[in-house]
Amino acid sequence: MITRTYREHVARVAMVSSIARSQEALAGILHNIADISAHSDVTAKQLAENIRLLTDYQSVMTEMLAGIPLHRTKCGVPAAPWLAAGRIAGSDQATSSRA
Repeated sequence: MITRTYREHVARVAMVSSIARSQEALAGILHNIADISAHSDVTAKQLAENIRLLTDYQSVMTEMLAGIPLHRTKCGVPAAPWLAAGRIAGSDQATSSRA
């Protein structure tokens, strides 16, 4: 009798194998259309967006299978650091609270 844990393991292995095949196919596609996209900015931008979406989808699937979050690069302007008034080294509040 096949246990539930074994079936889950088989399903996870199949999903990881599928993701690996998808990555190989994506690499082949990129190799084949690199020359075409070099001549067209629109094609290159569309290709880049499609690749980003596929990569995000595969990352989410991998996170679900592995059970751990993967590092995601976030684009944008970072906010200024926030420090609590009593935690700033050398500040008057930090030194006065020790006295």
